[in-house]
Amino acid sequence: MINIRKIIHVDMDCFYAAVEMRDNPEYRDKPIAVGGSEKQRGVLSTCNYAAREFGIRSAMPTAQAKKLCPELIVVPGRMALYKEISKQIRSIFSKYTSVIEPLSLDEAFLDVTDSSHCNGSATLIASAIRQDIWNELNLTASAGIAPIKFLAKVASDINKPNGQFVIPPDSVQVFIDDLPLNKIPGVGKVGIKKLNEKGYFTCKDIRSGDYREILSQFGRMGASLWKKSHGIDNREIVVERERKSVGVERTFSENIMSFEQCWQVIETRLYPELESRLKKVSPNKEIVKQGIKMKFADFTLTTIEHVHHILELDYFRKLLIEIMRRQNGREIRLLGLSVMLKPEEQNRQLSFFE
Repeated sequence: MINIRKIIHVDMDCFYAAVEMRDNPEYRDKPIAVGGSEKQRGVLSTCNYAAREFGIRSAMPTAQAKKLCPELIVVPGRMALYKEISKQIRSIFSKYTSVIEPLSLDEAFLDVTDSSHCNGSATLIASAIRQDIWNELNLTASAGIAPIKFLAKVASDINKPNGQFVIPPDSVQVFIDDLPLNKIPGVGKVGIKKLNEKGYFTCKDIRSGDYREILSQFGRMGASLWKKSHGIDNREIVVERERKSVGVERTFSENIMSFEQCWQVIETRLYPELESRLKKVSPNKEIVKQGIKMKFADFTLTTIEHVHHILELDYFRKLLIEIMRRQNGREIRLLGLSVMLKPEEQNRQLSFFE
């Protein structure tokens, strides 16, 4: 007999902003965002739903958000507090199951297949968890319940905020067939544009297509979508995650332009910080790749990475020379360095900028 899994994806509602509204009641009916100041060329970490009505979203430059909503209140983040609240949320999770995969401070997968709480009902467990979060922290969460991971994550977004959605095992394929491809986690704007151009809009379109053609056109993304469109997602809940990379980056208060300016930032600021962080997570500095990330004034992002097993400052110079060829006269607003750590038990290696 096949044991059908019971997966819950819990996602806090505009977490950082919700904490600020909880602690500052005067913010509750106003558009607010948490993030960097406009003067420092910062970006928003998150915003509340009132701000989202103006088209404001996470990772948007603060200056751009202010243009969309001049009355937007931007508050600095309190990361230490958010981390502490996240620990309390995970403590609530642990009352119902020990199989927890945190994705970030504000979301996690839970496997409650073998949980005896709430008579083993994943739906009731999700409701109980959300109620506990409200009772103990005065914050709201949304949840998705499904037999596989990617559907649980999709479901958690359907009745946001402060709601939940269940996809029963016998409704999985019907739900998947009608699912727009842009709702699948990991399918970005560029990917969805290419899919739509080829006539693929829903999972049913993928399921009805020719596998070899889809694989040829879309590569790894095509193979992943083919599996998902057939309801195949055998990923387990990963209780402990292996760290894959270490990185540092800087967004400049004023754009820079030249190789010399970039190299000075790398040599005096980014590299020493990267070296320090790497020592903490890998004392032997065991890496497999070095890379550079660069964002231009038009917000175009480009990255480069090469296999290199020893952390070396001079190797970043070679990468910088190569990536600067893509500049095309544009000013540079962000520069970042990253290394991929030597894997312990990985069957495949992913780009650390993915």
